[in-house]
Amino acid sequence: MHTPQAHALLRQMLDAAIGAADPGKVLAQYLPEEPKGRCLVVGAGKSAAAMARAVELAWPDADISGVVVTRYGHGVPTERITVREASHPVPDMAGARAAGEILETAQKAGPDDLVLALISGGGSALMPAPRSPLTLEDKFLVNRLLLQSGLPIDDMNRIRRRMSLLKGGGLAKAAFPARLVTLAISDIPGDAPAAIASGPTVPDPTADEDLSPLLDRLRPELPEAVRQVLLTRSETFRCEQTDFRLIATPRLSLEAAAKVARAARITPILLGDAIEGEARHAGTVMGGIALSCARNGTLTRPPAVLLSGGETTVTIGRNAPGRGGRNTEFLLSLALTLKGEEGIHALSADTDGIDGTEDAAGAIIAPDTLARAARLALNARSFLSANDSYSFFSNLDDLIKTGPTLTNVNDFRAILVT
Repeated sequence: MHTPQAHALLRQMLDAAIGAADPGKVLAQYLPEEPKGRCLVVGAGKSAAAMARAVELAWPDADISGVVVTRYGHGVPTERITVREASHPVPDMAGARAAGEILETAQKAGPDDLVLALISGGGSALMPAPRSPLTLEDKFLVNRLLLQSGLPIDDMNRIRRRMSLLKGGGLAKAAFPARLVTLAISDIPGDAPAAIASGPTVPDPTADEDLSPLLDRLRPELPEAVRQVLLTRSETFRCEQTDFRLIATPRLSLEAAAKVARAARITPILLGDAIEGEARHAGTVMGGIALSCARNGTLTRPPAVLLSGGETTVTIGRNAPGRGGRNTEFLLSLALTLKGEEGIHALSADTDGIDGTEDAAGAIIAPDTLARAARLALNARSFLSANDSYSFFSNLDDLIKTGPTLTNVNDFRAILVT
C-alpha cells in the first residue's frame, strides 16, 4: 500500500474512533427518564460543554439549569446550562471559581430534584477545590509535580482525590439527598468510575490507603501541609444515590476503528485499551510486535493493523527543553525501532485533539520518516532525548492537527502492517 493510501486509511480509523465518542451522537440514549421537576446539571472535563449541549437538545422543554467547566477552547454555545472554561492540565483560578459554582449548584438540590453530572477526562484539573487547610497554590504546585513525576495516572488520581473537596465522591456528597445520575466518557484504562476525573460522584476506593510510598516521587518541593493531608486518610462517603453510566469508552472507539479496517480488508488486532508506561518504552515494544507481524506473521499475517489505547506517560528530563506529548514521543521511539521497515505506517493521537499541551493531536510515520529526517539534518535520537518529538514531526510536516474534538477517550494508536 502506498504511503498516501496508508495514511488516508489510518486517518479514517482515527476519525471513526473519535466519532464513536461524540456526545452529540451517543449521549441521548443514556439519559434517564426526563424529570418532572428541576434538573440541575453539573460537570467537568474536556467533553463537558459538548455533553451539556447534547442534554439541552435531548430535553428541549425540561426545567434545566446548572454549570459545567471545560478546557479553554472547548466551549460550545448553550442556552440553559452555563459553560465555564479553565486551564488544563495545570489548574488556574478560573477553574477554582467554576468549582465553587458547581459545588453551590449541587448543594441547592433537594430530594425531588435530579442532579445530572457530566464527567469526562480532564475534569480533575479543571475543577480544583482544595481540602482545608490546603490553598489553590498548593493544588497548582502538586499538579505540576505530578506531571513531572512519571507516576501512572492511577497513582496521580489517588493523590488528587485525597486533596480535594469534590473528587472521590465529594460532588455526590454535596448533591445528597437529590437523585444523582452521572453520564461519563472514560479516558481511563479499565474505565474505573473512581478514576475518571478522579471520581467526583463515586466513593473513593483508596480513602483508607497509605499514600506515603507515592510522596517520595513528588520531589522535596512538596509542602509540609500537603504532605500531612496526603497522609491523612479521607472520610468515606457511600454515595447510595449514585447511578453511573458510561456513554463512551476507549474500547468502543477501538472497535469503531476496527470496523473501518475490516471494510478495507485489513485484519484488526486489538492489543488493548489500557496500555500504560513510558511512551518511548511502549514505542519500542510495539515496534517489535509490528516487525514480528511483518516478517513472521506473528498474531496474524499482513495486511493487518495493530490497534491500542490507554494512557502512556512522558517523564521529562530536568534538562530537556523540548516540546511534545506522549503520542509524538511514542511515534518517534517507534520509528527508531522500525528503522524504516518497508510496509509499516503508524498513527498515534490523543482523541481530545491535544497531545500534551501542544496544538497537535499527534502525528503519523512512514517507512521513509527517518530518511527524510536525515536529509533535513534532524537527529531523531537527539530529539527523543530532549523530549522534543513535537518539533521533530513539525519539521517533517507530519503532525496531525484536528483542533479540539470535544470528546476524550484517551490515546489512539494504529500501526498498519502491509
